[in-house]
Amino acid sequence: MSDSPRGKRPLVADKRYGGKAAAKSARKVKAKPKPARRSRRKKPSRPRRGGLIGLVQRLIRWVIRLIWRVVWRVGLVAGVVLALFVGYYATSLPPATELLDGRARGSVTLLDHEGRVFAWRGDQFGGAVTAQTVSPYLKNAILATEDRRFYRHFGLSPRGIASAVRINLSEGRGPLSGHGGSTITQQTAKLLCLGVPYNPETQSEAEYETECRRGTIKRKASEAIYALAMEVKYSKDEILTIYMNRVFLGAGARGFEAASQRYFGKSAANVDAAEAAMLAGLLVAPTRFAPTNDLTRSRNRAATILRLMNEQGFLSDAETKAAQNSPAELSEAAEARSGGYFADWVMSSGPEFFTRKTTEDVIIRTTLDQRIQRSAEEAMKWVFANKVREGSEAQAAIVVMSADGAVRAMVGGRRTRVDGAFNRAVQARRQTGSAFKPFVYAAALDLGYSPNDTVEDEPLTIDIPGSGPWSPRNYTNRHYGTVTLTRALQDSLNIPAVKVSEFVGRDLVRDVATQFGLESDLAAGPALALGASESTLINMTGAYAGILNGGSSVTPYGLIDLRLLDDKEPLMETGGGIGERVIQEEAARQLIYMMEKVVSEGTGQRAQFGGRELAGKTGTTQAARDAWFVGFSADYVAGIWMGYDDNTPLTGVTGGGLPAEIWRETMSRVHEGMPLSPLPMMLPGRGETRETRTPSANGPVGLLESLLRDILGGGGGGSSGTRPLQER
Repeated sequence: MSDSPRGKRPLVADKRYGGKAAAKSARKVKAKPKPARRSRRKKPSRPRRGGLIGLVQRLIRWVIRLIWRVVWRVGLVAGVVLALFVGYYATSLPPATELLDGRARGSVTLLDHEGRVFAWRGDQFGGAVTAQTVSPYLKNAILATEDRRFYRHFGLSPRGIASAVRINLSEGRGPLSGHGGSTITQQTAKLLCLGVPYNPETQSEAEYETECRRGTIKRKASEAIYALAMEVKYSKDEILTIYMNRVFLGAGARGFEAASQRYFGKSAANVDAAEAAMLAGLLVAPTRFAPTNDLTRSRNRAATILRLMNEQGFLSDAETKAAQNSPAELSEAAEARSGGYFADWVMSSGPEFFTRKTTEDVIIRTTLDQRIQRSAEEAMKWVFANKVREGSEAQAAIVVMSADGAVRAMVGGRRTRVDGAFNRAVQARRQTGSAFKPFVYAAALDLGYSPNDTVEDEPLTIDIPGSGPWSPRNYTNRHYGTVTLTRALQDSLNIPAVKVSEFVGRDLVRDVATQFGLESDLAAGPALALGASESTLINMTGAYAGILNGGSSVTPYGLIDLRLLDDKEPLMETGGGIGERVIQEEAARQLIYMMEKVVSEGTGQRAQFGGRELAGKTGTTQAARDAWFVGFSADYVAGIWMGYDDNTPLTGVTGGGLPAEIWRETMSRVHEGMPLSPLPMMLPGRGETRETRTPSANGPVGLLESLLRDILGGGGGGSSGTRPLQER
């Protein structure tokens, strides 16, 4: 074989590519071949649509891209700003425990004479409850009513807001008017007034509340931010705890503990499903659904809450049925609601900084007897329902007290269950009429005269300087000749009362009446004896209490002692009771005898009941604008006034009529079950009259009749028309 190139067989590559290519290929035999590059096929571009349509499409796409670029940038900035605000609020929020009691003022709890609660005033805070300590029924009722997704959102509920806006628009209101769609967190933010404290120096409490409840868009936005901050700072249970303690639930109750104590007399930790539903039902409208205002309406609302709890799985069907079949019952204090007028009077008579404007929680023990209070209220209703024509607008008032001036019951008008109403027992100053006459005879008896002394009942005319002649007349327009002082009071004869007053001296009569507690400006003329002066019912009743207790003055009182909550020692005690002696005890006992005859034989016979010894006096003013009956048993004193607020004359009513019947109905209920007790009266000696006795230094009435006739003159009596209240 030859070595020359000619003798070699050519390689395949040489044959394929030629010499240089074959050599190059031979050098790269061992190299890894590169994969062939895929050629990229260009997608066929959409042909641009020409004309106007294409221009519009390109413009819309450009606008959308622009909006998106702006929106996400603005959103990013807004998110940062929101986070800063939320963070700022969150860092400024105090511990949750400092937000539980947010009252601007304190409370007053009033106890009756046995120590039982009968009324509340101010903002009541029963103590803190938490989401863990409150009754599970109550917690679930709140969630079912206000925010069933409370534990699943972060302070705001877009779904709830959208639903509320839809409902508001469908009902013809503005989007933010009516339903708010607020979560419990947002409501709590509103209760906290976004952290702005109340400042009494710059605004009233009402103005502050109005500001906190504004519903503008700006305010809603602020509430949302504050709510988010609360979600950052507090746990869900802490937010719910703040809400449960600050929310207003009617009748002055702040928080569910106060409301539970107010309405059911028990802690919020112990309420059952029916009670919990009634409490939760107050959230939508506390005053409207308060059970003390309308128990039926409150129960209907509670039934709705129970259905919601059942639908949301908080109550089983059996539990729901049981709760609906046994609706919540009010506590005795809440149901009675006794002493509304009495409570107002005690609050007005105590020091302002511990009553009307207290910033502390105060406990006041009072003289009220709730049994007697109910008796007075029932008596008032019964007489007006059965004895007074339908539609009459006449008013009445009642005061019942002990002989030492301790007020046991007070009714200031026909509407008995009210707070802050005009109190006719305390505030109305009315002419007393013949109810004043006992003080005329008290002055005479204190001078030594006897109930059996006589006076002449005959026509009388007195010349009053500057006014001319004045001729009093008896109610019957008749004259009865010689009568005893007892008979004159018993039959309420006017002329003998004027004569006795003129004889003993108007100044003395005025002094006796004033010392007994009739502190208003007493008439200066001879009409003083006929009750031309004005007085309040409570003062008249207190003056009669002075007669019963033996002739000592009385200051009516309702407050026994006042202390701060949790303090054992009282800050103040009663400022009333028995005072100085006004007339001798013997004179007082004789006057009681004379007043007993008024009830047993005279103008007050309609006041009799139960075979008891009773004493009192009727009173009817000129033109029958006022009618009175004030009297007492051995145990209690009671005063009744009746009339119109605008001084319209009564129709067919005298003090011995409807007022005596109200008095009888009241006192018969008050004395139910009590033993019969005799009056502390002194009977005069039989046949003893001042005419048959030797004249004393004081001078007998009978011997001076001729002198009185010379001084006072004689003449006929006048007359006056009346327009009384129709009786059935």
